Amino acid sequence: MTAGRLFAMLIALVLAAGPLRAESVVAGLSQEAISITTDFDGSEILIYGAVRRDAPPPGTGPMQVVITVEGPDRSVTVRRKDRRFGIWINTDASEIDAAPTFYAVQSSAPMAEALSHTEDLRHRVTIPMAIRAVGTGLLDQDRFTEALIRLNLEDDAYQLNEGAVRFREEVLFDTSVRLPANLTEGDYRARIFLTRGGEVVDVYEQTIPVRKVGLERLIYRLAHENPLIYGILSLLIAVGAGWMASAAFRYMRG
Repeated sequence: MTAGRLFAMLIALVLAAGPLRAESVVAGLSQEAISITTDFDGSEILIYGAVRRDAPPPGTGPMQVVITVEGPDRSVTVRRKDRRFGIWINTDASEIDAAPTFYAVQSSAPMAEALSHTEDLRHRVTIPMAIRAVGTGLLDQDRFTEALIRLNLEDDAYQLNEGAVRFREEVLFDTSVRLPANLTEGDYRARIFLTRGGEVVDVYEQTIPVRKVGLERLIYRLAHENPLIYGILSLLIAVGAGWMASAAFRYMRG
């Protein structure tokens, strides 16, 4: 998308917006939905928008933009390994009640400047706040949560990109979010926070459906809705493939 086209889309969004508060966000996404096909190798979403003002901006510090994209939650078991008698074995384990399968945070400034701790607690914006682990009974629960975050950051399932949002004259902003190839099917949530002095001024939210299509969808539904048939078909395919490989080998030898 060219800069001129992006600018025109931002202006159109501002003009189309109805009466809003003194400072509010008007935004859009380059993709309204994502389809997972057999050759899906990831995607990228452009998030763009503008700040609409019905009054002069207050002098309470610079405005910043924080954007998050969050995948469906799931429960996760995090295990700790220790070396005992010369071998590594699982010792303690922690059950994380809900952790996003994907979570990206991008901001126009360092998070410590863009968002206060109180607002982070209220809106659950940063990666640690997006993970819920309650009632584990472990004194070092934070270490298990930190390990989960570290592993997901290494796999690109979690992303923290401070300064990745381009914010021009506190009016126009845009950024792009990378989505990995191993996306979990479900509804993803994009949130845009306007902040001033670390306080949230306005929030924009949009859902992004992510669905498997074609053969991927058929296999997924069969595995989850008819596991017995899926298992039998998998066995027949494996037997058939083995027989064909054996026949080809005998033909080449003969």
